[in-house]
Amino acid sequence: MRARLKTAGLVDIADKVESRERLSLDEGVRLFETPDLLALGWIANRERERRHGDRTYFNHNLRLEATNVCEASCLFCSFARLKPGDPGAHTMTLEQVFGKLRQRGDEPLTEIHIVNGLHPELPFSYYTDLLSGLKAIRPGIHLKCFTAVEIAFFADHYGKTDRDVLVELKAAGLDSLPGGGAEIFAARVRQKICHDKCDGPRYLSIHRIAHALGMRTNVTMLYGHIETLEERVDHLLQTRALQDDTGGLQAFIPLAFHPDNNQMRKLPPPSASETLRVHAVARLVLDNVDHIKAYWISCGVEVAQTALWFGADDLDGTVQEETIYHMAGSSTPTALSTGDIERLIRDAGREPIERDTLYNVVRVPSAVGLRA
Repeated sequence: MRARLKTAGLVDIADKVESRERLSLDEGVRLFETPDLLALGWIANRERERRHGDRTYFNHNLRLEATNVCEASCLFCSFARLKPGDPGAHTMTLEQVFGKLRQRGDEPLTEIHIVNGLHPELPFSYYTDLLSGLKAIRPGIHLKCFTAVEIAFFADHYGKTDRDVLVELKAAGLDSLPGGGAEIFAARVRQKICHDKCDGPRYLSIHRIAHALGMRTNVTMLYGHIETLEERVDHLLQTRALQDDTGGLQAFIPLAFHPDNNQMRKLPPPSASETLRVHAVARLVLDNVDHIKAYWISCGVEVAQTALWFGADDLDGTVQEETIYHMAGSSTPTALSTGDIERLIRDAGREPIERDTLYNVVRVPSAVGLRA
């Protein structure tokens, strides 16, 4: 393999990773530019296995989008509707949201993941009552809800500070923040694709505040549209700097751009090889983030399985009711059972580990009886 790494011009980077030295922006760009995807994958897999061996994590979660009414106009979004009453617009009542959880009263869910549009007409009490109501039904459930973009919207719309919003939501039952809304931190890109929602520095600031309040968070990156390789690596480096400052990040989640039914439909989606490359580079640059997630809803089931050999160690979870990616053309299932995920992980040659949101081990599934 060393001869192959030398041919690919990656020996020095492989040696730096092996000796736990940090990679620079230029080195991250070189990893994206190398024509030898398998050599890159080998380096990333070596680092993945150093950290996690064959272990691959998943959780039993429920994803809900209570409203898709959103005053922002992101070019890549196929989910949002600008105002109530628009074709396809929906806003659940609190009882409808609670019903989604009650319907799964016999399921050993450990997490509810809620991401919404930026609805201009709902009172702030809708969100605090939503959290407290879910906790009343299932006190032990972990509520991973509301992206930093939503937190910024709440603060601006209801006349609060970002910290005040997080304090009030935490008191109502919020446990952690999902990573959505990061897109690409570069101001050039955000001005073009999502100019009317919170910028990169504020996104990162909100995560810092959440960490200071004792909450853990994730960070995402939307790739495969108009961003440059340098802007991708810069996004990773800003994520790494946040983790240096706070230690509050749990996972990094690359999200593939999907072009269907949105204003960027003329662009092609990223290829499978590009997806594998992004996961591998993320694993190598983010030396202080424990987990790289291959979100099967975003990149597809088969590519997610392959990503488990390109740096990823987590497949997310059962999900169950995701609509954002499916409205943008994703052909993946809308849900997988825990048994489905266990089989996918084992078929990829890895060991499934069911976790909770905080990566505590819930269950180590037995392989007995999975194959005829």
